[in-house]
Amino acid sequence: MQALVVVDVQTAFVSGAEAVPDARRIRENTALLRERAHRAGALVVQLQNDGEPGAPDEPGTPGWRLHLPPAEGEYVLRKTVDDGFEETDLRERLDAAGVRALAVCGVLSEMCVSATARTALRLGYRVVLPHDAHATYDVPAAEDISGVVPAAMAARAAEWALGDEIEIVPFARDVRFTAG
Repeated sequence: MQALVVVDVQTAFVSGAEAVPDARRIRENTALLRERAHRAGALVVQLQNDGEPGAPDEPGTPGWRLHLPPAEGEYVLRKTVDDGFEETDLRERLDAAGVRALAVCGVLSEMCVSATARTALRLGYRVVLPHDAHATYDVPAAEDISGVVPAAMAARAAEWALGDEIEIVPFARDVRFTAG
């Protein structure tokens, strides 16, 4: 991979009361991917969601802060929609760096991670999604439809819904980076 795109790994989503189930795994595997990307000289972009007033990721609140403070040379792109390409210059930054392949990690699997990965695929990038480096919440029960859908199952369904163009690897430790 020539780039790592870290999607919304913000304090509210990976620590405290609002954290996704198994947040520790996301924190550890995101840090591992970022370390490997930096060591290889690959581009690292962190997406940061600007939530609505009162949301856990409302700009300026403790929950809005990135869990991993940006390292030198990283880009931080703020967004207000699920897709990290929409209303940002993500594509321009990737293209300027010569990136053709990227790994995507973060939260929420079926929302921002999925939307960003889907657009990357549509734009012709090779996209790798480490299974153990993205997560979401449990899907609440819906009367006359289903019981609670566990977060792990919802995340797996989000992977499946991306189709056969995406490369899903079981473990973040197996993702290899190269310079752009």
